[in-house]
Amino acid sequence: MSAVGTGAPAARPAVGAEARYQALAARFRPLFARIADGAPDRERTRTLPFEQVRWLREAGFGTLRLPPEHGGHGASHGELFRLLVELAEADSNVAHLLRSHFAFVETIGRGDAEFQARWYPRIAAGQIFGNAATERTGNALGTTNTKLRRGPQGWILTGEKYYTTGSIFADWITVMATTDGVDGRQYAVVPAAADGVEIADDWDGFGQQHTGTGTAYFRDVRVPDEDVIPRGAARTTLEAAFFQLVLLAVLAGIGRAAVRDAAALVRGRKRTFNTGSGALFRDDPLIQQLVGTLSAKAAAAEAVVLAAAAELDAAVDPELGLAPDQAYLRAELAVDRAQVTVPALVLDVAQGLFDVTGASAVSRGKALDRHWRNARTVATHNPAVFKARGIGDWEINGTVPEGLGSIGDAPGKP
Repeated sequence: MSAVGTGAPAARPAVGAEARYQALAARFRPLFARIADGAPDRERTRTLPFEQVRWLREAGFGTLRLPPEHGGHGASHGELFRLLVELAEADSNVAHLLRSHFAFVETIGRGDAEFQARWYPRIAAGQIFGNAATERTGNALGTTNTKLRRGPQGWILTGEKYYTTGSIFADWITVMATTDGVDGRQYAVVPAAADGVEIADDWDGFGQQHTGTGTAYFRDVRVPDEDVIPRGAARTTLEAAFFQLVLLAVLAGIGRAAVRDAAALVRGRKRTFNTGSGALFRDDPLIQQLVGTLSAKAAAAEAVVLAAAAELDAAVDPELGLAPDQAYLRAELAVDRAQVTVPALVLDVAQGLFDVTGASAVSRGKALDRHWRNARTVATHNPAVFKARGIGDWEINGTVPEGLGSIGDAPGKP
């Protein structure tokens, strides 16, 4: 099993940060615009964005956090999450499905030189990584039914996963598993095209329908020793905070898209109500106020996300020299607070979009309902009520927030 260290890609200095970000973003904004153009049609036809993922792959988007010496852009967390917000504004599904890819890049950054030498070239070549962690039912909380066992020629992986967002687009899948007689859980990294791997697009949620979420089956899949990675202790990694912050960046992007579409609807509207002022909607102060309020809420959500991203950069800043548990706490609290704040703001924006026009806004042809459906779906991840409780316990009692490991069946009453 490969060793994973506690280091991480260094945060980039703040000098000239905005100019550097704008230069980086300029490389991808034309591509984001192309992705946005087809988003409503993909929504209406339930078309998975394989082509759009290919565009991003070819443009090197997946190498954002890769150090320059390994062929990447060396982006900070702040830069990555700003770009994810912009991509999510174009199509929230596309930003969401890359969540596990960027998380695995973070895992590589914490690895030793040998581990990085194995995986960084694959990222630089444009390969995409998916994830298979959660099981639908039958596993106890903090455990998995997916198993690694020793075979005559190495490890054998067997199991079934659900919510495997992004894996249908990926070259590799990181699969959470357990091994009899070995403490904790491991990640087995397997080729998506390997014998015994099957990925089904059977997600039936009413939102985020084009993320490739669904079931993955692993039937006696061979895994080399070097592709089995021990999962670090909860308090020595930023993994949970990173995963959650990607979702919040997706939400912030949905908020921006809803404001964009609200303004466009008002700007082009000719008809008005007999109970209104009689003016064009674009000139009506009440409508202007509604759109302004939506804009403020969306901007607040984005600001909270980017503030949390700055805390992730601080957590791995070598000049601060934080111990792993200190880095964990700094990142976890920031992202937990964002999780309590951001979903409600964005859901208000997606709902308020329909208040700035008439009944024509609910036409299926406009596909404006996708913003609320997608925001509602993303907001269900890691319910905010549990995050709020953990923050309160920290503020009152100094209890460090900590997850319970893999989602699973709760134990019965004693």
